[in-house]
Amino acid sequence: MALFFDTQWFDTKLAAAGLTRARLAQALSLTESQVAEIWKDQRELSAREVATIASLIGATPEDVAHHAGVSTPVPQATSLAEIAERLARVERALAELKALVIDLRRERS
Repeated sequence: MALFFDTQWFDTKLAAAGLTRARLAQALSLTESQVAEIWKDQRELSAREVATIASLIGATPEDVAHHAGVSTPVPQATSLAEIAERLARVERALAELKALVIDLRRERS
């Protein structure tokens, strides 16, 4: 649970972005009751929710996390190099699986 939720900051940011809590709930795939729980410090934001809110209100994820409470996680940025490395690993694993499947088919023939 967040240690501190700055309701005024979030309401001001939502209003400046022309958004309502209902629209925020929709964007987060939450109910309005769940958003109300966040506003009352009864539900903590996930890293995905922090990133979504930041994008909607034009703030940084760090600012959103700070105003939501110090225990709220801040999503970490992933570099293109890290994504490329992950993709290369996935492609290698798929190639290995494909080779295994082909070998198994040959053995059964």
